[in-house]
Amino acid sequence: MKSGPPKLVLASGSEYRRKLLSRICGNFECVSPQVDETPRDGEKPAGLANRLAIAKARSVAEAQPADLVIGSDQVADLHGNPLGKPGDHATAAKQLAACSGQEVVFHTAVCICSVETGLEETCVDRTIVEFRDLSEAEIDRYLEKDKPWDCAGSFRSEGLGAVLFRSVSSSDPTALIGLPLIWVAAALRRAKFPLL
Repeated sequence: MKSGPPKLVLASGSEYRRKLLSRICGNFECVSPQVDETPRDGEKPAGLANRLAIAKARSVAEAQPADLVIGSDQVADLHGNPLGKPGDHATAAKQLAACSGQEVVFHTAVCICSVETGLEETCVDRTIVEFRDLSEAEIDRYLEKDKPWDCAGSFRSEGLGAVLFRSVSSSDPTALIGLPLIWVAAALRRAKFPLL
């Protein structure tokens, strides 16, 4: 019979989420989940983020049923339309031009689950980012420096992204980077996973 806490697994290939989780937990495994991230017709950004976080956690948990698995996803929401990861300079420039002077809501969803215990908890954190009015030249200079091709919304909040903002409103400052650690820590404590 197994004793002690379950192994913790982060169902993500994201270096940002790995670095965030390592702030509160020194020992965990990372597994990249195989999940189709294509939005469904009419799917709202918050619902998309939540569905994908659950799908990522479940896909890894089903293969590793004794482990405690964290899945997460983030979707940027501009007036109800999801903004994906840009992938290149041209797409990122278009995204930031569309966000200029606008409020963008970042929905960061998390699911913690374990097949063995039947645990499944979810959360969708909401961060509101108000962008400054950005010129085309500013956008190009920013993108040349930060190269946020793999970031929803085309910026790195842990990098130079703050220079693009007028304000950020959130209950958890780590959510915008990709993982709301306040909620994750509370959920792990409820699952009896030792953090301190």
